[in-house]
Amino acid sequence: MAASGYEIRVEGRLSDTVTGVIEDFTASMKPAETILRGEIRDQAELHGVIGQLQSLGVELVEVRRLD
Repeated sequence: MAASGYEIRVEGRLSDTVTGVIEDFTASMKPAETILRGEIRDQAELHGVIGQLQSLGVELVEVRRLD
């Protein structure tokens, strides 16, 4: 199965330390949120990334699959 691109938006500006935990994702900062973009191979990996963010106490705003 080929990987799909995903965009994950979270509340606030994340530090470099926190964004470094989410491997293989690039982060861009907006005034009130951080946008993470990267490739995810399957649903299990997606749930793993979301779980990492939750364990860090990050508030999830949106998860979107990119075409």
